Amino acid sequence: MAARQSFGARLHAATGRHGSLCVGVDPHPELLAAWGLPDSVEGLERFSEICVEAFVGQVALVKPQVAFFEAYGSGGMAVLERTVTVLREAGTLVLADAKRGDIGSTMNAYARAWLGEGSPLESDAVTVSPYLGFGSLDPVLELAERNGGGLFVLAATSNPEGAQVQLSTSADGRKISQVMVDEAAARNAGADVLGSVGVVVGATLADAPDLSALHGPILMPGVGHQGGTADDVRRLAGASLRAVVPSVSREVLRAGPSVTALQEAVGRSVEAFAFLQG
Repeated sequence: MAARQSFGARLHAATGRHGSLCVGVDPHPELLAAWGLPDSVEGLERFSEICVEAFVGQVALVKPQVAFFEAYGSGGMAVLERTVTVLREAGTLVLADAKRGDIGSTMNAYARAWLGEGSPLESDAVTVSPYLGFGSLDPVLELAERNGGGLFVLAATSNPEGAQVQLSTSADGRKISQVMVDEAAARNAGADVLGSVGVVVGATLADAPDLSALHGPILMPGVGHQGGTADDVRRLAGASLRAVVPSVSREVLRAGPSVTALQEAVGRSVEAFAFLQG
């Protein structure tokens, strides 16, 4: 059987078809209430079903926030499994927003859970934290390369606490956030079209690391509801603009529970970032 196309190539094709947008599936208790759904596994399942119906074939990438499913225990994780499976079977790329980070056998287990072929949670890509050292990500990097999966490495996040680590300086004078981008760039060297090791850069930051050599996707959360704008995306991405995948959640989800209204909200967001297609 032929090897699966790399995540970077599949994402590049998906953004060409649907525009450069990632939409979150973030079942906050407040959103469940706003949609008239109970704060329970049943409400979570209905929320997820509506999102699947609204987003399949409409966006390049769908990003379930794992924590909101974990909060409901085994029932919530079962809903997440079904959601990921249905999305992927319909041809929509899934980014599991799990932000996993550990070392050795534990990180290997996280890699198998989220990118392992045949895993109940198998996704196209996963978010990971490199702040136990970039080398701690090796199990995920290796499995992603074998299976055609992808990962998004937290590099420069917009939460104020992140600056304590991310803006500190390494022994060679680079900011730690820049080190993470450069390490990701090294893994993307030689990739056709787009590498599969992306980074996360908050759209509300005052400054971003130099992304010019990344040759991989740039996930930018924080646009819309959190205050990031199209101008912020342009400013932070610079010459790497076409690699940006803005991530929106509440900006779209607050239009629910109507599937039509959700799709209209997606359309507005896709249009707002149409300039990313060049």
